[in-house]
Amino acid sequence: MVTFALLVIGGLNLGLAALVQGLNIVNLILGSVPILERIFYILVGLSAVYIGATHMQDCKICSEKKAS
Repeated sequence: MVTFALLVIGGLNLGLAALVQGLNIVNLILGSVPILERIFYILVGLSAVYIGATHMQDCKICSEKKAS
């Protein structure tokens, strides 16, 4: 659940940064402490790897396709 939330927040942040140039919500919230911002981005990256590696066994639709 935490990994999914991190991916959603990271994705929304990237989408907003693309739509409104220079808008980085994570930087606005954690910008005064750069190490926290860096840790956040590391956790988002690790969450993406985790979700990618475990998706097939966690997703009902994908596990049904694999069984058939």
